[in-house]
Amino acid sequence: MMPVLNAFVIAALGVAAFHGMALPLPWLLGPISACLVAALVGIPMAGVTPVNQAMRTILGVAVGATLTPAVLISLPAMWPTLILVPVMVLVIGLIGVPYFQRICGYDFPTAYYATMPGGLQDMIVFGEEAGANVRTLSLIHATRVLVIVVSLPFILRGFWNADLTSPPGVPASTVPLIELATMVVCAIGGWQIAKRLGMFGASILGPLILTALVTLAGGLHNRPPAEAIWAAQFFIGMGIGCKYAGITMQEVRRDLAAGMGFCVVLMVLTFVFVEIVYGFGLAPGMEALLTFAPGGQAELTVLALIVGADVAFVVAHHVLRIFVVILGAPVVARLFNSRLRD
Repeated sequence: MMPVLNAFVIAALGVAAFHGMALPLPWLLGPISACLVAALVGIPMAGVTPVNQAMRTILGVAVGATLTPAVLISLPAMWPTLILVPVMVLVIGLIGVPYFQRICGYDFPTAYYATMPGGLQDMIVFGEEAGANVRTLSLIHATRVLVIVVSLPFILRGFWNADLTSPPGVPASTVPLIELATMVVCAIGGWQIAKRLGMFGASILGPLILTALVTLAGGLHNRPPAEAIWAAQFFIGMGIGCKYAGITMQEVRRDLAAGMGFCVVLMVLTFVFVEIVYGFGLAPGMEALLTFAPGGQAELTVLALIVGADVAFVVAHHVLRIFVVILGAPVVARLFNSRLRD
């Protein structure tokens, strides 16, 4: 219980500090930064997994509420950029696996699952089955999400003058009670249905699909209020920071350094693909960056909501990226295991 309380208090102090210094995204970056510092100095912390997942349902509802008939009609036009997603995943793999094997000295399973830009939980599950080092995977993927989520707000503000201070929604007091109740039903119901069906990313995709159906039927006309989005940012940020709890100096020198080096590779690849997309006029620069940055789906959804980007465009590409990675991971694992047997 004490580690959870520590994490909550430290995250809240991070929010206060970021507000006090007028830094961007205090509800997201404040908890991330404060919990990371606390972990590095050895303070025990822990998140509450069910609460973190429940907070992600808010993002699913937020995206689903934007999927109006007009938006759905525009989805087929995304194919030129959607086909670049598996290409980028392949390039990441071709560069990342040799990087982690030859430069960092990891075995193949650890190198492969550390490279793949999928969901943290999915990569750990697949990696553990293949014999990878689970702790290493956790630290490297946490570092990937951390670096990208922390750096993107400053890039968005520096290049596109994105407004990161405006509320991510209207106040809860202005949303009809019936719609607030509908959102809660869509969040919990969609999550549980998707979980029972074994859907990847159930806490986001389940509520997203159910909310989209309700929105298309005319049952919703608002997104979740600002207070709900702030709460989601807080717990997601706290969860990222807590991933570093218990980290040792040896892990800092080996895994954290390896993860930071790989983040440089990922950022370079991201800018290459953004330049291709923007150069051919396939998408605006801000949407292209949010779309091809291989961060966490939840965290990039938050950024898209806050800066007013085309949320449906961004989410569609990240869902495809996770889908490609999750489909490919077991295939590669089977090929690797068969090679070992031969």
